Amino acid sequence: MKPNKTFRHQSYTAARPSAPHHVFKPGAHPPVGSEEFARRMGRVGDALEAAGVEAVYLAHGTFVGSDAMGVVAELARLSPKAGGAVRRVIKRIVDRITSEVGNYTGHYAQRFETAINRPDRRHIPVRRFHWSSENHHLGRADGAVRLIDELVSRKPPSGRRFLLWGHSHAGNVFALATHLLSGDREAIDEFFQAAEIYYSWPLVHCVDVPIWRRTRRLLGEAASPLANVALDVVTFGTPIRYGWNQAGHEKLLHFVNHRPAEGLPEYRAPFPPKLDRVLSAADGDYVQQLGIAGTNIMPSVLAWRSWLADHRLDDLLQSDLPKARPLERFEAGAIVPDAGTTLLVDYGPLPGGIGDHLAGHAVYTSSQWLLFHAEEVVRRFYGGA
Repeated sequence: MKPNKTFRHQSYTAARPSAPHHVFKPGAHPPVGSEEFARRMGRVGDALEAAGVEAVYLAHGTFVGSDAMGVVAELARLSPKAGGAVRRVIKRIVDRITSEVGNYTGHYAQRFETAINRPDRRHIPVRRFHWSSENHHLGRADGAVRLIDELVSRKPPSGRRFLLWGHSHAGNVFALATHLLSGDREAIDEFFQAAEIYYSWPLVHCVDVPIWRRTRRLLGEAASPLANVALDVVTFGTPIRYGWNQAGHEKLLHFVNHRPAEGLPEYRAPFPPKLDRVLSAADGDYVQQLGIAGTNIMPSVLAWRSWLADHRLDDLLQSDLPKARPLERFEAGAIVPDAGTTLLVDYGPLPGGIGDHLAGHAVYTSSQWLLFHAEEVVRRFYGGA
């Protein structure tokens, strides 16, 4: 397959990042549910409404979705209704087990929505976007396709905007979506051709994952289906993987839990990590540092169509990634994306053990930090709060 310049992979280098980044510590914040919390979240809502935000979407990261192993996807080929029902049950179970530990719960979304809305102005919904959460190219590509289908189905008025929050690899789902929404017809065709065997039987061309064909048709139209709607993207602890396409989004901000290490520039993570420091998340978010190229879990060979599609997507999405030793990528300690603005935030000591903070990766989805994140987003995106 001929490499496409539009889909690119970010490089891993120890050099100073080309994109802006800032290091700081959050100030004190009022407790969730207090009058001060409600007042300040109300101001966040005012800023979102003034900016024309149609809705906020929260997207979970890897392994906390409805089909982390890709098993339900195979069931859904035979019975979409049964597949949908199983996905809903699995997601409810995952939410019950994980709560807010690296996961956006329904309670979190409801708290967010209630806090930003007032009865005297337009209601801004806060929705959860679910994707399979599989840790490979195809899982993230399928998430990007489903995200575009979801946003288009809402039929947003021209001139409005969606605010997307993505934890962990959901940020890379968003990155792929920006390429698909860029308007580059050649790139779009190559993407769907690479994954075609996943959603369409070879030779007979019978489509058994119709959302892919529907989205391909939408993106093949003269104008992008979201051409007059702005996408403002925020990522939380997203590992360095895919590049971003400026034509497919409006604003871009990254939060990374990071505590600068002695003897290293503030934009690099130490390697190799020490076990005792990982267990206490002493240096920040180790999952964001280590979830880079080379850490995918391939689909099962029993799901041969998924396996082959993922292999072909690897050729497309990582064609420009130098064939360096995997260890060299980790040694670079790259944690700042080469697009958007990155906030390297020292959240301070995290309570509990590694099961509570997931090696520094769970801090972003805790209600404790909702106000801080919301105020930073509206301040940097819309000049509010």
